[in-house]
Amino acid sequence: MLRLRNYWIYSAGLGVVWAIALLIIFASRGPATGRVFLLVFGRFCIGWVSTTIARFVYPPPKRWGAMQHIS
Repeated sequence: MLRLRNYWIYSAGLGVVWAIALLIIFASRGPATGRVFLLVFGRFCIGWVSTTIARFVYPPPKRWGAMQHIS
């Protein structure tokens, strides 16, 4: 199960959930409301891409436990 804890798997899952949500919204509310949710989805994508870039440019720091043994 630990190998499934992956950022790319989480991203794919979010994509599937957004696709299902947009399909339901377009089917039940119509194209006018659907376009509003497409704008929300587009803004979400911009933020997601931004955080993905930040994850690769600024990786998380090493664990604090490893730093204590250096002294």
